[in-house]
Amino acid sequence: MNSATHSGTHGHVQVKSLDVALGKGASRFTAVRQLSVDIPAGQFVCILGPSGCGKSTLLGAVAGHLPAAAGEILLDGETVHGPAPERGLVFQQHTLFPWKRVVDNVAFGLKMRGVAPAARKRQALDLLELVGLKGFAHRYPAELSGGMQQRVEIARVLINRPRVLLMDEPFGALDAQTRAHMQALLLDVWTELRTTVVFVTHDVDEALFLGDRVLVMSQRPGRILEDIQVPFPRPRRAALLTDYAFVHLKRHCRELMRDGYQGGPLQPFSRPAASAAALAD
Repeated sequence: MNSATHSGTHGHVQVKSLDVALGKGASRFTAVRQLSVDIPAGQFVCILGPSGCGKSTLLGAVAGHLPAAAGEILLDGETVHGPAPERGLVFQQHTLFPWKRVVDNVAFGLKMRGVAPAARKRQALDLLELVGLKGFAHRYPAELSGGMQQRVEIARVLINRPRVLLMDEPFGALDAQTRAHMQALLLDVWTELRTTVVFVTHDVDEALFLGDRVLVMSQRPGRILEDIQVPFPRPRRAALLTDYAFVHLKRHCRELMRDGYQGGPLQPFSRPAASAAALAD
């Protein structure tokens, strides 16, 4: 692995009794309340919940954009006080500079850090190849599809070698086929880099397909209803989405996300013999 893509072995995130409040004066409200979670370095964690439950607020707090009203957030034992390149954030809509070519968009973070032009271009080209955009370095963002623009956005964040990659519904605006392709690409990139990923989504299939763990959040004020260890081995393929065990766990997640549901144990699952035999082939 080259130096442009190496993210190190750090990235342990701890959220302790976190409260986050939004708004001012009479309109102020608590979006996240007494939320605690521990995410080991290198893990892929999905935050799942309905709209307005506080999942993006939680991500913004980990990124350092939103202050804690109570509790604390630690990265590798150090308190998070504000934004930093070590916590890279990818939004649903890209934030690329339209007047810059793709390679210069990706290299922008290194330019701000004073890295020499030749070195930052080399690292940017390495990352563009990693996200499947070799040959598009000198295009402008407007010349790319939505999925390709998101790949550039991911590469631009990764060039800073973040210890944690924070993703706020990054594929939500894409069509179903492109979204599936981007999910597979993200897993390939994560397998290569092994940086910690915290991925926000309201799509159950996406959460269970991508994550090592799925944190299901309650309605506002957000808290963790259940911390689900996803049992499916990697690498994962599209056929998993129709597997009996996947559908069973998906149904449980949907029940957790129902308005007013307070959680409950997942019922035991026994795979039909025919399905087990098919998967073993």
